[in-house]
Amino acid sequence: MRPLELRRAPPALAAAVLLFAFTLGTPRAASPAASAAQGDFAGFVDIGAGRRLYLECRGTGSPVVVLEAGYRSSARIWSEDLHQSGAPRTMVLSGVAVFTRVCAYDRPGTVAAINDNVRQSRSDPVPMPRTALNVVADLHALLRAAGVSAPYVFAGHSLGGLFVRLYASTYPRDVLGLVLVDAYSEMLETLLTPERWAALVRLNVRSGSDTVKPIPSYGDLETIGYGKDNAVMRQAAATTPLGPMPLAVLAHARPFDLPKEAEGFSSDALESVLRAANENLATLVPNARFYVAKDSGHDIHQDQPELVIEAIRQVVVGVRHPATWYDLTSCCAK
Repeated sequence: MRPLELRRAPPALAAAVLLFAFTLGTPRAASPAASAAQGDFAGFVDIGAGRRLYLECRGTGSPVVVLEAGYRSSARIWSEDLHQSGAPRTMVLSGVAVFTRVCAYDRPGTVAAINDNVRQSRSDPVPMPRTALNVVADLHALLRAAGVSAPYVFAGHSLGGLFVRLYASTYPRDVLGLVLVDAYSEMLETLLTPERWAALVRLNVRSGSDTVKPIPSYGDLETIGYGKDNAVMRQAAATTPLGPMPLAVLAHARPFDLPKEAEGFSSDALESVLRAANENLATLVPNARFYVAKDSGHDIHQDQPELVIEAIRQVVVGVRHPATWYDLTSCCAK
């Protein structure tokens, strides 16, 4: 694992991503039910109201790292090499389990794809569409029911970055550190003119982001309207802003592939606003760290998992030993 390239975060505004739909398929596999409080665990957790969520936990130590996947992505994005393009690699879940306890879970309606093999969520389906508040309520119920106790460090990718920030504002005593992996932010809306924001929403809606679709033999694909939770996140951030904590923000360097009909967006213009948005996420708390994953597209945890593992490690060390977070000379030591 090589050290991350570190630079101070300039003031700008938060990060967003285009939410593209997956092709669907394959039936759900069963998992055993047991306590996830300690030891290796992979199975269902009953969160009440007749619903179960799939949870996987490994490793030991505190704080517990909780991994929140991006829109429509299952926990497999953290644990499996979906590229399968070479020698075996250490993926984020197993890499983090070396130095602390780490958990990941499937939100309802999420999927993971390797070529044409698309595997559906292992959690029970629910009606769609949903909201970020629904996600936070589910995650809180899951952690309580599974006996996975705070304090937590959350790592959230894409729209998962908004979910973990909303959780941290809702339960501020429970979250001591954050890692935002090319995260979506409500503040993207303010970086664009109203006309350009409306065009970005249309671009995502055309990609299927807001369309409820059935997953064969399962239920509905995860559907959360693009930008629909911006006001909720703005209110939460204003009411309960993040307190001082270790915060690491990672941004992609490889541009998105835009469709031919891109609502007037050029690649350079879109990447500029996304970078500015990512940079501003690192202004949410003092002494945040900002990293650019130079060989990654949006899925940094798949393109360069070692960088995400290292960012999480730095935040965990910063929670355990706060002085190390403010000593830049020791930030990347192994």
